[in-house]
Amino acid sequence: MNKGDLIEAVAEGAGITKGQATDAVSTVFSSIENCLKAGDKAAFVGFGTFSANLRAARDGRNPRTGETIKIAAKTQAKFKAGKGLTEALN
Repeated sequence: MNKGDLIEAVAEGAGITKGQATDAVSTVFSSIENCLKAGDKAAFVGFGTFSANLRAARDGRNPRTGETIKIAAKTQAKFKAGKGLTEALN
């Protein structure tokens, strides 16, 4: 499923137009993004939790040349599935 498929599913499930569903899906995604940027977690009971995880700078190796390179620190999005989602999949 991609964003377009999700928009179609929301439009059909909620009985709204694709334009309205696009606005709703985009608002949800941007709200989660803003929450993570602020350093908070976005937790949805039964579904899962989105959080921001800081990865420290580290040394890496170029596999082609074997040369050591510096890999910069970065913040990465992380998702942990909730109990309800895990049970629904199994």
